[in-house]
Amino acid sequence: MAETILLIDNDVETLRVLGTHLEGLGLEVARELDPSAALDAADRLTPDVIVLDLSLAGEGGSLLGRLAAGGAQIVGVVPSGDRAAMLAGFEAGAHRVVERPLDPERLGHEIVAAAAVARTRAAGRLLVGATFGLEGLGTHPPMKGVAQQLANIAQSDRTSVLVTGESGVGKGWVARLIHQLGPRSGLPFLEIPTIGTDPGALELDLFGGERWSKPGVDRRRRGRLELAGRGSVVIREVGNLPREFQPLLLRILEARTFRRVGGDRDLIVDARVLATSSRDLAALVEADRMSGDLFYRLSALVLQIPPVRERAEADRVGLMGLILNAISPGLSNPPPPISPEAMERLVSYPWPGNLREIRQVLERACLMAAGQPAMQIEHLPGELRARPGLGDRRHNPMSLEDVEKRQIESALRYHGGNRTRAAKELKISRATLINKIKRYALTE
Repeated sequence: MAETILLIDNDVETLRVLGTHLEGLGLEVARELDPSAALDAADRLTPDVIVLDLSLAGEGGSLLGRLAAGGAQIVGVVPSGDRAAMLAGFEAGAHRVVERPLDPERLGHEIVAAAAVARTRAAGRLLVGATFGLEGLGTHPPMKGVAQQLANIAQSDRTSVLVTGESGVGKGWVARLIHQLGPRSGLPFLEIPTIGTDPGALELDLFGGERWSKPGVDRRRRGRLELAGRGSVVIREVGNLPREFQPLLLRILEARTFRRVGGDRDLIVDARVLATSSRDLAALVEADRMSGDLFYRLSALVLQIPPVRERAEADRVGLMGLILNAISPGLSNPPPPISPEAMERLVSYPWPGNLREIRQVLERACLMAAGQPAMQIEHLPGELRARPGLGDRRHNPMSLEDVEKRQIESALRYHGGNRTRAAKELKISRATLINKIKRYALTE
C-alpha cells in the first residue's frame, strides 16, 4: 500500500506543485487549505506524513499536537530565516522543519524517508503490542491471571473498561488488544489523548461540531465517537480530563448518546468506550478533581496491569526479547546477542519507567553495540552500569540521607505522586513526608 501524505498549506500553488511531485513518486496525496478540514482528513486518512505550514499550527502549536497524536511524522514549513518559528515548531512536536521556498525534489526525498520511519514505527508498535498477546503476557500465574481476565473482558462487548497501571506498562497496547480480541476487531480503533488538551478542543475532537459552532469550524465536522462507528474509542489518561468535561463522558457511558458541539440532535454511541489511567482515581475523587459518579461508572470493570518489577524473572526476559524483535526493523544492524553480565543488569534493574524505559534502553544499547559480537555492560546507560547486578558484590557507598531520599522517590513514583499512600507505605505521617519532600527538593 502506498504511503499517504497530507499537505496543509494556505497557498494553493504550493499544494499543487508539491502534491503533483509527490504523486509522481508513487505517494497518495491529500491537500487541505483549512485547519479544521485538515483535522477531518487526518482522522479519515491516518496519513504517514503531514506537511504543515506552521503559521496554521494554532496557538502554542495546538493543531500540530493534535495531528501528531495520530502517529504521523510532521514536517513543518516556516518562512526563510525565521529561526524562532523553527524552534517553536520543534518544541510543538514537529519531527522536521524546513524553510521556504520549498524545493519539491529535495523535500520529496525527505518525505519518502519520513514515511518509511512512520511505517517502521507503526510496525514496531504492533510488534510491541504483541508483548501483551495472551501468551506474551508471561508464563507465571499472576500474569496468566491477567491474560485470562483480558480475554474475558474482550468478549464483554458492550461494557466499558478501565485499564490501570503505572506509566509505561502498556495500557494503550492492552486497550488495543481488548479491541482486537473482541467482536469489534477490524473496525476503527481511535485514541483520545487528554494531556495538554483544553476542554473546548477536547469536546470538538470527541463529539465533532456543527458549522460555525466554534471559530474556524466552517463546515460540519465529525468527532471521533462518530468516526469510530461500531469500533472502539480509548480515552487515554482519563484522570486528566477537565472537571467540566466529565459529565459529558458520564452521559456517553450511561445514556449512550452525545451531541455535536452546537447541535440539537442526540446521536447514538455505538462504539465501545475504554479508558486508561496511571493515576489514583479514588484520590482524585477525594480531592474533588474527579466526579464520583464517573469514577464508579468506570470502576465497574477494571484491568490492572502489574509493573515490570513485579513480574517473574523469566517473564522480564521474555519482554526484552519481544521488544528487541519490535525495534529491530528500525535498526541499521540486527540487535547483537546480550551477554550474561549485561542480561543480569537488565533483569535485576527495577525499571521505574516499565516497558517504555526498556524500549529506550535497548534501542540505545543496540546503537552503542552496533558491530560488536555482543551487548556488554558498557553499552548500557549509566544507571544500569553503576547499579550492582545480582552477582556483583562491589560496595556502592551511600549516606543514610541518600538511602532515605531514594526510598521516598521510589514510593512517590510507585503511587503516582499520591502523598497519603506513599506516607502509609513508608510508615510515616503525611506531614513528615511533606517536610522530607521539601528538604530533599523532590519533584513528584
